[in-house]
Amino acid sequence: MSETKHLSLNKVTFAGLLITIGIVFGDIGTSPLYVVKAIISGVEHFDKLLVYGSISCVFWTLTLQTTFKYVFITLRADNHGEGGIFALFALMKRKSSWAAVLTMIGGGALLADGVITPSITVTSSIEGLQLINPTVPVLPVVILIITALFFVQQFGTNFIGKSFGPMMVIWFGMLAVLGFTQLTTYPQILNALNPIYAYKFLTEYPRGFILLGAVFLCTTGAEALYSDMGHCGIKNIRISWIFVKVSLVLNYLGQGAWLMNNPQGVHDLNPFYAVMPDWFLIPGVLISTAAAVIASQALITGSYTLISEAVSLNFWPKIKVLHPTTIKGQVYIPFVNWLLWVSVIFVVLYFQESSNMEAAYGLSITITMMMTSLLLIHYLHQKNVSVIILGLLAVLFGTIETSFLIANLHKFKNGGWFSIALAFVFLLIMVGWYFGRRIKNRHISFSNVNKYLHLIEDLSKDKTIPQIATNLVYIIKANELHQIESKIMYSIFNKQPKRAQTYWLLHVDTVDEPDTFCYEVNQIIPGTLIRIDFRLGFKVEPRVNLFFKEVLKDLVASGEIKLTSSYESMRKHHFTPDFLFVNLDRIMTRDYSLSPWESMIMGLHSFTRLFSINDVKALGLDSSSVIEEKVPISVERPLTRKIQRIG
Repeated sequence: MSETKHLSLNKVTFAGLLITIGIVFGDIGTSPLYVVKAIISGVEHFDKLLVYGSISCVFWTLTLQTTFKYVFITLRADNHGEGGIFALFALMKRKSSWAAVLTMIGGGALLADGVITPSITVTSSIEGLQLINPTVPVLPVVILIITALFFVQQFGTNFIGKSFGPMMVIWFGMLAVLGFTQLTTYPQILNALNPIYAYKFLTEYPRGFILLGAVFLCTTGAEALYSDMGHCGIKNIRISWIFVKVSLVLNYLGQGAWLMNNPQGVHDLNPFYAVMPDWFLIPGVLISTAAAVIASQALITGSYTLISEAVSLNFWPKIKVLHPTTIKGQVYIPFVNWLLWVSVIFVVLYFQESSNMEAAYGLSITITMMMTSLLLIHYLHQKNVSVIILGLLAVLFGTIETSFLIANLHKFKNGGWFSIALAFVFLLIMVGWYFGRRIKNRHISFSNVNKYLHLIEDLSKDKTIPQIATNLVYIIKANELHQIESKIMYSIFNKQPKRAQTYWLLHVDTVDEPDTFCYEVNQIIPGTLIRIDFRLGFKVEPRVNLFFKEVLKDLVASGEIKLTSSYESMRKHHFTPDFLFVNLDRIMTRDYSLSPWESMIMGLHSFTRLFSINDVKALGLDSSSVIEEKVPISVERPLTRKIQRIG
């Protein structure tokens, strides 16, 4: 996934298509491993209505949900080439609180899906070994593969990524050939493409509607497809999807044909492996395992990308983001990596078999899809799309996804509770961080910096006050050029007068475009008070210390400033001037009054701060040249009675 360089979003090349097949379709591409198996689970006899109807539902789900909704419509909602639910939120002109909540619900559910997918795909593939040797210990092998997969993340996965494309082409080719081979033995199965069978299945088959929960598993990777758009581009995804969908449909039809030829149910039957000739079983299991690992890798690195975007958009606490290789876009987040590893191992040990995991799978991703639909319709409304078209889309997607949700709710007590519980934990973290920051920001007071210009000039020249540094740097939050936080002025003048030769105000503005990387300089008092605004896209790591050094080089080269030490002995020997950063940490004091809801949010916010890194690390500042000051957040709380003097 992130291990490949971003391709040109307007070019379709063979290499681009190959990489797209390797990193975008892993999740949806491995669904034939368990979809039909989940549909026929517990059935003793496979009749025509069950087989034709379920295969018809699978085909039309792939057509309406994956092809029409995601490939044709949703991919159009790209934020300068980037996709995914957080990128969709960034596109909103008006970012209301309810849109933020929908985004957090969808993002949390998508992260929960990232736990279930590696568990079910790897377990399903390794279970195929029991067809060769029934004594094969599935769980130890699965745990070993998953542990190795998470362990290698810290070293970068570009060496794995190079084989993704060719390996997945082999996988999809195998799906197509196996499916077509079975199709020739029972060509009548092609009639299942008629939507009338899907309708009859849902209305006439005794458990038809409930089995939609199993059918839904065929499209679970569609949301990941949208999230991965930034790595491959819309055209590469659309063209390669033709090959992928044909391969998937052929395999599902082939499994249906085999069921019609072998109507008697067998315990623990998996039609995916049943369609393989005996001589091909070993290579088939090996190829399936490789595809499962690739699908898992895509979900793991996808989770890194999702969290890094959430951090940039202030949906998630600031955490350490590493770049294990020099390849653009590849990130490694230790906290997320080991949290996912623990969660995946728990799923494997708790559910034991892939058939049990199927109950936990699908419910959370249904919720993500519903959130994406709501946000998408809201976004299209802002783009002035016809209300009639929006109404038709709302009815279509609402009907499909509500049906899937109701069907998947039957899984809740059998395992669906786990993915919902996990999604809820992720949601609480995001709610606490996002709304907690908003409450804190609400109580920031700003002043007009112009009122302090003479004071700053006088302080800079006041030799009676010891100079704290030649250059004093503050990270500010004021968006307006001539505004500054009152607490910064308090820090400079009141808390302990801080004399410096030059005062720098650095403002980091995270913009909606993912790859924006620029800055603006304003000399408010030439040579004495200088403001720098960094405008960074939400996918750009804010390494402010490094960026600041580059800006200083530019300013020196253009003659706008001279970097010389203010100390005569140092200047004589051409020492570079010293810089001192001041980071203000805003804390809520005990003496404040908030509503019960806000108090709960601030409690959540305090909890999320426990595993958040501070601004010094998050902004990439040199901790050896930073002092931190805690400043209280003032919330007016009037006294209910006047205190009496008694002496």
